[in-house]
Amino acid sequence: MRGIDYVVKRTVFALMTVLVAITLNFVIFRAAPGDATSSLAKCRNCTPEFREALREELGLDKPKLEQYWIYLKDLAHGDLGDSFVTRQPVWQELKQPILNTLPMVGLGYLISIVLGVLVGVVAAWRRGTFLDWGGVSTALFFYSMPQQWLGLMLLILLGGVLPASGVSDPFIDFLDPSWWEVVIDRLEHMILPAATLGLVLYGQYALIVRSSMIEALGEDYIMTARAKGLSSWGIVRKHALRTSLLPIATLVALTFGYIIGGDILVEAVFSYPGIGLATYEAVFDRDYPMLQGAFLLLTLSVILANLVADLLYFKLDPRVTG
Repeated sequence: MRGIDYVVKRTVFALMTVLVAITLNFVIFRAAPGDATSSLAKCRNCTPEFREALREELGLDKPKLEQYWIYLKDLAHGDLGDSFVTRQPVWQELKQPILNTLPMVGLGYLISIVLGVLVGVVAAWRRGTFLDWGGVSTALFFYSMPQQWLGLMLLILLGGVLPASGVSDPFIDFLDPSWWEVVIDRLEHMILPAATLGLVLYGQYALIVRSSMIEALGEDYIMTARAKGLSSWGIVRKHALRTSLLPIATLVALTFGYIIGGDILVEAVFSYPGIGLATYEAVFDRDYPMLQGAFLLLTLSVILANLVADLLYFKLDPRVTG
């Protein structure tokens, strides 16, 4: 029962966090000065009467509490509202950007996990050698680097070799491409933004994996394995890495939520039409429904990732329930 109690408590806590996030999601954008009618792109030379009519049409003339209640009722019915700019349902506006973002983030995630685990394991295995020094140095270098700056550097260095913007070649449809050519084109367009995300997270993974591996290699059972004549690499692969699974697995779950929400500046740098760029553009238009919908989805991804991390702790290390 203690295990069930733990799962129920963590789930209830996650649901409470969602409610708080929904409330903050509503308040934070309305706390900023101005509203959608003050956007220069929408209403540059509008008369006061037209602004007031527009505010009434968008529902911005109602008291904030009434707006909040309407927002909650719409969410309960799965309605994220309509965009102030396009007048289309927010979900329809966000669906394609989400489908663009997920494979790019997935590729960056794969890069960070493979590089981070590999470098971290090798650095711990060859502790005190040049491999260790080089692995730690590069990990610290990328870990301390701002995403947008790294993106700009990759854009400058590789912009002429790989596509530097967009999600696909705008002329590819005229070439009657095969499905394989379409896949290659999409991959080429997502390499630079995915590499930016992956390299920054790689540093964090490598440092955590190295620390966890060094701790595992100092355990008594490792000494026993060495006394039995097992090879050094065999001990690392079959014993130490398995023991280090807990912090690695939970870090992967936690950073998944972060990487979904943390790609806004990267997509802005590469003009990659994902949910990050859609959010970035909605900020300038004061498009409250779009911002609320985008931030709600990003927040839910972080909360869900944290819940998965909590459940992984319970699964891999039952001592957390005691």
